[in-house]
Amino acid sequence: MNLPMSNKDILRELKQYVKLLELHGANDFKLRSWQNAIQRLERYPESLATMTTDELQEIDGVGKSVAAAVGEITQSGHLTALDELIANTPDGILELLRFRGLGSKKLRVFWQKYGITDKHQLLALLQSGKLLQEKGFGPKTINNLLAVVSYAIASSGKQYYAAARQVGEQLLGELQNLMPGVPMSFTGKLRRKWEVVDKIEILAVAPLGKLQEALASVNWLVYDKKASGPFSWQGHLLTDPGSKVAIYPTAAEQYANQLLLRTGAEQHLQIAVGESTFKEHIKSRSWPDEEACYAAAGMPWCPPELREGDWEIAALQAGRLPQLLCTEELQGIIHCHTTYSDGQNTVSEMAEACRQQGYHYLAVTDHSKAANFYANGMFEETVARQQAEIDRLNEQMAPFRIFKGIEADILADGSLDYDSKTLATFDLVIASVHSGLNMDKIKATERLIRAIANPFTTILGHLTGRLLLERPGYEVDHQAIINACAEFEVIIEINAHPRRLDLDWRWVHRALDKGVLLSINPDAHEIAGFDHMQYGVAVARKGGLTAAQTFNAWPLAKVEAYLQNRKQKAGS
Repeated sequence: MNLPMSNKDILRELKQYVKLLELHGANDFKLRSWQNAIQRLERYPESLATMTTDELQEIDGVGKSVAAAVGEITQSGHLTALDELIANTPDGILELLRFRGLGSKKLRVFWQKYGITDKHQLLALLQSGKLLQEKGFGPKTINNLLAVVSYAIASSGKQYYAAARQVGEQLLGELQNLMPGVPMSFTGKLRRKWEVVDKIEILAVAPLGKLQEALASVNWLVYDKKASGPFSWQGHLLTDPGSKVAIYPTAAEQYANQLLLRTGAEQHLQIAVGESTFKEHIKSRSWPDEEACYAAAGMPWCPPELREGDWEIAALQAGRLPQLLCTEELQGIIHCHTTYSDGQNTVSEMAEACRQQGYHYLAVTDHSKAANFYANGMFEETVARQQAEIDRLNEQMAPFRIFKGIEADILADGSLDYDSKTLATFDLVIASVHSGLNMDKIKATERLIRAIANPFTTILGHLTGRLLLERPGYEVDHQAIINACAEFEVIIEINAHPRRLDLDWRWVHRALDKGVLLSINPDAHEIAGFDHMQYGVAVARKGGLTAAQTFNAWPLAKVEAYLQNRKQKAGS
């Protein structure tokens, strides 16, 4: 039996429709009517898909046309009027519409007055100075748009690690079906689990001709003859000409050698081995496997994700690497959202799913009241109602434990988004920045440090606020923030959402050096979001994180004692 369409999916369709209405010049009255209705529906707690059009119209601000649109989306999965607008909009404009900070009104000016239809044309227009004559396009606005568009162009062809791995695994599966028994593996940044991957690379024990023959039947890949050569097949995804795919053939006796050479960053390959380098050591003979090559160099085998030429060099040369965290060692889920704010599942649904997946505890951390406008953040009376529900569920679900948490907005001055009396009611507080992102480095650092110093802050959430391939994070002094977390005993979150992966892996080991605890948090807005934990673990492993240093790899009793101790200190 198919589940009804989620409110989130319905609202996504409605919001896209309104964006395109504005882009195509709909009158202000119609736009305001639809925007007000969507705001009402965003805060409606029940399933929209199970309601009739008459019932929908009983919601204040929801008229006949909006109710009919919801009904159509629920029945067919899409909105015909939106499909028509999409068909009449250039693909490049649809892409620009997804850029943060570039609204429909501005985009309409670019498209209708200046004939702009893609990001490269828009970049040239922004650089030309012509927009200074337009109302609402001062130097600051233009510079902000330049940053957004430049970032988008620089990100072209790149994929989140999660998306790249999904595509890579599909390709590996098809190749293995076409060439049964042929050893093959990811290489490059995909094997090293970078947060963003610019090329999907695969090494296979097969002649190039055999690979070419097999790849010709993969109809979602496009062969790039010019970029290819005698040592590789090069191409891109059919749906994204900017993407890159590379398949490297190798002989069986050179498989381990090529896997080592094509996986490690150059700095890793330059590790000193006697009077030569690891790279030269690899090339000195054919190795049966990677372990044998490292062992002959006097080093333990190095997990692929560590091969960056950073802190792992000293550890390898000393003959010991930390026992890296595994997903199976995680004991609980921290940082999730429910229908009390902008999540798609109830507290009980999230908790039961968490328990069914083998976890022992869940921290529910809905948005605080400052997020009310954009994420249905909770006012104090809603907090009390949620906490009462959690008490009831804890009685029913014991020994499984639900912690009363909150993702409290860090306000502009660094204070948290409730008074001390309310903050004291939570078992834990994740402090995060969600607004006022255009800060300079000094202001951002001071704002975060003040929040860290708040005695009620348990965890610092998504440290830089970045959204990979969409916007860079606000610039901060990472070391100063890590030092503050060490001083005030605040845990740093590794936000495991594929679009965030923040704390960046490049700073994980620096935090560990200062004795800071880390917590791998999915920032789940629905049950499926629990699956993101694996991506947080990838970030953690790259930084050398162990289970002992991971807060939510601790057993329930230890977590309870830690949080109780923190609360007592905050209240003293």
